[in-house]
Amino acid sequence: MNIHKLNPIFSPQRIALIGVSVNPNSVSGKVLINLVSGGFRGVVYPVSRDSEAVMGIPCYPDVVSLPKQPDLAIICTASEKVPADVDACGKAGIRGIIILSAGFREAGEEGRRLEDELTAVIRRYEGMRVIGPNCLGIIVPGLKLNASFAAAMPAAGNIAFISQSGALCTSVLDWAIEGRIGFSQFVSIGNSIDVGFGDLIDYFGEDENTNCIILYIESIRNPRHFMTAARAFAR
Repeated sequence: MNIHKLNPIFSPQRIALIGVSVNPNSVSGKVLINLVSGGFRGVVYPVSRDSEAVMGIPCYPDVVSLPKQPDLAIICTASEKVPADVDACGKAGIRGIIILSAGFREAGEEGRRLEDELTAVIRRYEGMRVIGPNCLGIIVPGLKLNASFAAAMPAAGNIAFISQSGALCTSVLDWAIEGRIGFSQFVSIGNSIDVGFGDLIDYFGEDENTNCIILYIESIRNPRHFMTAARAFAR
């Protein structure tokens, strides 16, 4: 795996937020607030078929209508719409994707079918990398990038945190902010349909701001890759 294919996710200049809602308490509303109020210096494009503007920011009806190609798309639409939204991103040349939407294999048989459909879409596009679905998102404090629906931004530091549990992420964030603990990267991987622990360990191993990695693991889909990456990072 070429680790640089994760750059659009962790170091984006332009972000499309797909499925944005006018409700500030919705998942997409919280993400938009975090992106525009957290100090991120890039461009945010809200994408909505239903709203002309959200928080005073003009919306675009689809990714084809965006003035410039985003590096990263954050998808917050209903689960049944996600495969089509990822396909649209692929056709538009967007190769970094975070899927916050839930309702996949964790939701039963219909969710498994949707996840299989989503996997097939991802494989159509060379170089596309996806975090999620069913995740909290990512935070890169050094870039003031809060691409998640977590309530707070931790300080910048030298610890990378990777978790399969979104609930644990929020608890750790509360603890870290109270204890003034800093992070280089903070990642909720959810169902890890594409990007997994091994990919992220390899990527953060090349990050000069990361000295150690903390993992919360419930299951590993590719144990061989995980062990190889962990040994290399430990050295």
